[in-house]
Amino acid sequence: IVRRTELGLWLAGLSLLSYCAFVWVEARLYQRERARQFDQALGQSGARHELGSSGRAPAAVDQEPLTGRLEIPRIGLSVMVMDGEDTRTLQLGVGHRPGSARPGQPGNVVIFGHRDTFFRPLRNIRRNDRIVLTGWDGAHQYLVEKTEVIDPENTTVLRATSQPTLTLITCYPFQYVGPAPKRFIVRAHLADG
Repeated sequence: IVRRTELGLWLAGLSLLSYCAFVWVEARLYQRERARQFDQALGQSGARHELGSSGRAPAAVDQEPLTGRLEIPRIGLSVMVMDGEDTRTLQLGVGHRPGSARPGQPGNVVIFGHRDTFFRPLRNIRRNDRIVLTGWDGAHQYLVEKTEVIDPENTTVLRATSQPTLTLITCYPFQYVGPAPKRFIVRAHLADG
């Protein structure tokens, strides 16, 4: 019985590790391919003019709605931002909240990400760090105003703003195992324009 239990535990452990490795590799490959498509579409002459005022991707890239790329150079963060905040989106990257502002527009651009994957570097972010959010109409620079930890029930950070604002949201604490009890918020204002 002990040997069977030991074998069963080893198999369960290997299965979990294999699943984690698969999810990690899938997300990295997805990010690489989406970044390639994004860069290629932005590099095409006239790609920005195809957009009109919609701020949406050209048809060649719009298999899954893509908002753009989020980069925070000082902490080494670079991730593609997809539209949506569902489980699959957050497994493959970070998600732009439907109905929130688009990059560079007046209002609050709200982006969610997991603390144990793409948003893990946020644990090192500081006031005045530069955030570059590149959308289909070009790159927009934001400066970090503040970070804060809030309860998940506090939805005030999701509200629209009169000024161009960027809000990044992830779970907190970063080292917590399981569903985290708090949310870590990064609030930034548009530095260009």
